[in-house]
Amino acid sequence: MRQRSLIAITAALAAGALTLTACGSRDSGDKDSSGSGGTTVTIGVDAPLTGDLSALGLGIKNSVDLAVNNANKKSYVKGVTFKLEALDDQGQPSSGQQNASKFVADKNVLGVVGPLNSSVAESMQKVFDDAKLVEVSPANTGPSLTQGPDWRTKKVRQYKSYFRTATTDAIQGPFAAQYVFNDAKKKKVFVIDDKKTYGAGLAGTFTDEFKKLGGQVVGTEHINPDTKDFSAVATKVKNSGADVVYYGGEYPQAGPLSKQIKAAGANIPLVGGDGINDATYAKLAGPAATGDLATSVGAPVEKLDSAKQFVSDYKAAGYKEEYAAYGGYSYDSAWAIIEAVKKVVDDNGGKLPSGGRDKVTAAMQNVSFDGVTGKVSFDEYGDATNKQLTVYTVKGGAFAPVKSGTFTG
Repeated sequence: MRQRSLIAITAALAAGALTLTACGSRDSGDKDSSGSGGTTVTIGVDAPLTGDLSALGLGIKNSVDLAVNNANKKSYVKGVTFKLEALDDQGQPSSGQQNASKFVADKNVLGVVGPLNSSVAESMQKVFDDAKLVEVSPANTGPSLTQGPDWRTKKVRQYKSYFRTATTDAIQGPFAAQYVFNDAKKKKVFVIDDKKTYGAGLAGTFTDEFKKLGGQVVGTEHINPDTKDFSAVATKVKNSGADVVYYGGEYPQAGPLSKQIKAAGANIPLVGGDGINDATYAKLAGPAATGDLATSVGAPVEKLDSAKQFVSDYKAAGYKEEYAAYGGYSYDSAWAIIEAVKKVVDDNGGKLPSGGRDKVTAAMQNVSFDGVTGKVSFDEYGDATNKQLTVYTVKGGAFAPVKSGTFTG
């Protein structure tokens, strides 16, 4: 999972911005220790910075870092210096909840970008909402996070402090189903998921649309995401007569699963969501992954005119890791927080008021700007108004875009 007019900054400035301390006890942020008389505001990042999903998590962290540094370089919010604080959730809900509590305890934190996983978000939302601390995810796609557990029949906003710049699986699953059935001409699917919030939800919305289009589900299976031996389910896929596999989950499992399905003799494509759309997938799946498909939120950053400065600045900043699938959305998520802080400061005569958290959360609802990923704004549920999606296919050992559009249903 994003964000604007960027200026590449020097390593020295980046280092200086990151040495600012935040040890105050007021919601309005601590006084800037640089002696400029300004205020330091911390933007938190929660993501998997280690472990199997770190390729995505580090891209999120770096992209937020770039947004923070650009805002400071431009003095975008007069009298405010932004600081990054990143915590590692390792893709685990329990760690995410602990991190949420840590961010809440630091009164200088006025907004948090993340997390990557919808299951982690579920563990964090109430902690943030109780503290009126705004959270903007660049990657969560589970519909229930914003629209409630009964979102299919009755949409009810769950937490006023939760927003996201990524579109939801209510759109992504059906979008994939339409491509698989209408464009790829696949009629018999074997559906597999990892039983987690994201994977199971995505598989469910794909299945509903695929069946509505006239497709046949010839088998279903749930896997244990903690294992890498999928030989049993691969055999079931082979014997089912499926001409395509849909997997709801993430690339650490999807790659080996695809490889083992092909090894079992089922030379059919595996299709997944944005959770498998990473270069690591093709490495794990091997040469047989050619032709596998993934959907992802938005359009390819490299092809967006609005993202050219972001791509250039990211490269110039010298980050060791790629910005990955959610880099643009992460930048936009951070910039949305920066815009909300700016609104609060501007409305208070150029100073950050006490009780800053609830005011920043309130301001977020009306944030609107031209970001890396396009127009950034939020609907009444806190969902992104940008509903664009893209289908990718593995070609030459990497995912390449095939078709962009929006779900029509």
